[in-house]
Amino acid sequence: MKRSEKNARTLVTHEFPAVFDRHSRVLLLGSIPSPKSREVGFYYGHPQNRFWKVLAQVLGEAVPGTIPQKKAMLKKHHVALWDVLESCTIVGASDTSIEDAVPNRIGELVKSSQVTRIFCTGATAYKLYQKFCAKDVGIDAVKLPSTSPANCAVPFDKLVDAYKIILPDG
Repeated sequence: MKRSEKNARTLVTHEFPAVFDRHSRVLLLGSIPSPKSREVGFYYGHPQNRFWKVLAQVLGEAVPGTIPQKKAMLKKHHVALWDVLESCTIVGASDTSIEDAVPNRIGELVKSSQVTRIFCTGATAYKLYQKFCAKDVGIDAVKLPSTSPANCAVPFDKLVDAYKIILPDG
């Protein structure tokens, strides 16, 4: 039986850079950009993904609508954003289908910034970070709940409470 197009495995290579500067103190890591994020050219691009709404609430900001506004909010609060993987094969946006994973060079970002705390935005990102990056980077990551529409079991207010840990006094 032939696999349908919907279930086809695709080689995905990360197409946009990390958002950070030398003042970044916190790093948020996803796994790999979803098809919608790749389409819009930036992180958490699916309109039902709650990442930007949660982060804005945690940081006390208005929800950013444009990529420049998102980057500005991150940098203002010294938050770096990237993904654990540089490339992998994946079925659609299903993190559980990830194979052939090649990690990003997280250690280089950490050395080029003031990052001392790392948070993974979901279980798969956390597992991938632990497997490929933790030893090299030397910083233990904290697993946060996913803001993906696939994780709709976690209410918005619970996500906000969980993500408050990224704050300096969190």
